[in-house]
Amino acid sequence: MAFQSTLPFDATAAQLDALTLLRVLPAREGRWDELRDASGQLREPWRQFFELLGEQGIARLDDGVAAVAQQIRDNDITYNVYADNGEPRAWSLDLLPLVIDEDEWAAIERGVAQRARLMEAIIADTYGPQTLLQRGLLPGALVFGHPGYLRSVKGFMPPDGRFLRIVAVDLARSPSGAWTVIAHRTEAPSGLGYALENRLIVGSLFTDPFRAMRVSRLASTYSQLVATLAQAARATMRDDEADRNDAPHIALLTPGPFSETYFEHVFLARYLGVTLVEGKDLTVRQDKLYLKTLAGLSRVHAVLRRLDDAFCDPVELRADSSIGVPGLLQVMRAGNVAISNVPGAGFTESPALNAFLPGIADALLGESLELPTVPTWWCGEEAARSEAFEQLDDALLVPTWPGAQADRAPGIEAGVQKLADWRERIERTPDVFTLQQSLPFSSAPRFHDGALGARPCVLRAYAIADVDGTWRVMPGGFTRLAADRRATVSMQFGGSSVDTWVLSSEPGPATSLRPSMKPGDLRKHRIVSSRAAENLFWAGRYGERVENNVRLCRLLLGSLDTSDADAMFSTLVELAQQCGLIPSIDTLARSSRHAFERVLVAGLAESATQTSIGGNLTEQARACGEIRDRLSTDHWRTILASRNDFRDALARLKLASPEAGFDYDRVMLSGALEHLATQLLAISGAQGDRMTRDEAWRLIFIGRMIERVSTMSTFLRAAAEHDTLGVPAGFDLLLQLFDSTLTYRSLYPGRLEVPALIDLIVVDRTNPRGLYGVYARLCVKLDEIAAAAGGARRANFSGIVPHVDALPQLETLCETSEDGRYAKLIALCDSMIASVSAASTEVSARYFSHANTLSAQVSS
Repeated sequence: MAFQSTLPFDATAAQLDALTLLRVLPAREGRWDELRDASGQLREPWRQFFELLGEQGIARLDDGVAAVAQQIRDNDITYNVYADNGEPRAWSLDLLPLVIDEDEWAAIERGVAQRARLMEAIIADTYGPQTLLQRGLLPGALVFGHPGYLRSVKGFMPPDGRFLRIVAVDLARSPSGAWTVIAHRTEAPSGLGYALENRLIVGSLFTDPFRAMRVSRLASTYSQLVATLAQAARATMRDDEADRNDAPHIALLTPGPFSETYFEHVFLARYLGVTLVEGKDLTVRQDKLYLKTLAGLSRVHAVLRRLDDAFCDPVELRADSSIGVPGLLQVMRAGNVAISNVPGAGFTESPALNAFLPGIADALLGESLELPTVPTWWCGEEAARSEAFEQLDDALLVPTWPGAQADRAPGIEAGVQKLADWRERIERTPDVFTLQQSLPFSSAPRFHDGALGARPCVLRAYAIADVDGTWRVMPGGFTRLAADRRATVSMQFGGSSVDTWVLSSEPGPATSLRPSMKPGDLRKHRIVSSRAAENLFWAGRYGERVENNVRLCRLLLGSLDTSDADAMFSTLVELAQQCGLIPSIDTLARSSRHAFERVLVAGLAESATQTSIGGNLTEQARACGEIRDRLSTDHWRTILASRNDFRDALARLKLASPEAGFDYDRVMLSGALEHLATQLLAISGAQGDRMTRDEAWRLIFIGRMIERVSTMSTFLRAAAEHDTLGVPAGFDLLLQLFDSTLTYRSLYPGRLEVPALIDLIVVDRTNPRGLYGVYARLCVKLDEIAAAAGGARRANFSGIVPHVDALPQLETLCETSEDGRYAKLIALCDSMIASVSAASTEVSARYFSHANTLSAQVSS
């Protein structure tokens, strides 16, 4: 939905008093009110916003809140909180943006760019000549005592001369209205991905105000980030690479799915067009960094780091880090990879540094600070400590540096502390304590439960290094609101986020699509990392597995009330067990049709077993989440919707355990399975018709075909083993499981002939669900992936999966033994299951890990 204007753009406040249409809660006293001035009138940007929104738009704000929640659910935007035991929370985004006018932003922009230059200068000096330390402008304890200072970086100079490419500055507005710096983020600043996602959602809902108020756009900032990373990467390229005009390879290094901000790592990598990697995806050889790919090793020239310093390199830093890259710092020192930001920059995040920044800015830049800093005292200086105790009765006690100390400061989240209660501990270990004067943050408007309220807010602004050596500030940022009844802002403790609108008097810059390279320079090959290859493969397998199981489950439930149910019962139970729909050792399911139905239905949810339909949907979403950069938005949303809709449907059914006894709405379950089947067909269609026919697509296809051959062989074997091939109900069940009913009836109307059945569902290669046809296509794709990966280093796939021409023909498969069993058909099924299982193992060994072949490959 989008809020359309119902008023002309020149509407006045007299034509619409927006606040009379809403229940307005008062802002907290003693704070700057972002919405209203001292007289209670709307500030100009908000007056314009509500006028453009109009009466109808204001009346539909509740619908907007629901639309935001729905988009977050559809896009699976999450924030992982460690306290939640790894379970991701839905991202918290409020409907109304924070609006900042042009003149006000100009002051913020100058101040943030200056802070970025200052942070760069401090880091360059600290790891270089150390004049600040020599002159006493920066206490040595703040540097050498900080775990973020890395002695292994001393004397290092990046190939392009820049230590930082992203600097984030946290700002809060004081009660006087002055934007004040409260923190700097230089290690691995977060929020850029969430800021962009917030804009995409909120901007789409307020289209008229967004356009009419000329909100500054964000896209150019992200383009600039990629450009500066590419420039840094080229400085590390070897002569032979530069001569070939190879595009530099940029990777975004993430801690992995358990990181609290993993969603934005995935989102940002996709938006920037860089490779998302974890530490285990990378390896070091001969002082160069390589990505393990489907085809072997691919050199990485630049890393956009979202991994904390201490975990980057287990060789030189934390030895217990399992998410870093052994040898990464050595590669950096050798000048063979550009890392943003350079490990070791984190010491400048110490809050104690704020107290020394005015003098440092004068010494390094010859400038006074454009933006004020929250008053700060480092207790390690006796004079500063005494001054703080004289001036303050209470303050925020924050740790000077991260890490466990015996008398650790409680932190900002604990709120204001009485200094008298802490004086003894501060005097005992003064270095570890930093005092900050409490700053009541300004109150940003928030629409919630039909009322317009306010919450304290903090704005994170981003300065991005430009290719010309300057810094540019993103016209917007990542704004967070405090949780209810909290004075400090923290997403971990229930805070929320809002979009940040910076207004402009000028139209946004047009984006040029004119080519900057010659047609012959275009790079058409897209790298597939080994981890991406594994997830692509399993995305195909899980997708096919759940599709087959849904088809089987619908047929099982529909077969239980037929006249042939008793004759088919053992076959039905066998099929359910072989496909993981019921436990293989369950005896209750074998006792009666009713008990079987209870066990079957109770096992649908993801919490039942990993092989359940719900479990496979969850695994499919997980695997596809790892490769989201390769999926279209509609493709990804359909995958999420299939999981979420089925999960919601089962929750509405309120199924109990089979032992407890239950009744359920059969029509509702049937509708849920039918809806899921339609969604799965859409997913399959997107993979078959909307993906580029590259290695990634082949891997999904191979995964699907391996699963299809295995499952169809299982279906056929169970029917042959239980002697139901010639039973009308069994005959019809197989046709439906192979999705071949219409074809058979058109070829053999009114006839139930086992040879005809075997011919259609096994031998006929023109049947898209025929066993030999699927197997033949699998063999072709295995050969293609081997060729695309540069040839196999092990035995050819032909030695693992026999050619389809070598498989038994129709006459052989129709032969029966003396007891009437189709022994050779059963043997074929066993052979097919074994062959595709061996192929799966070989694919994994060849392409999902290159740990044992890297040295030889690099040396060659």
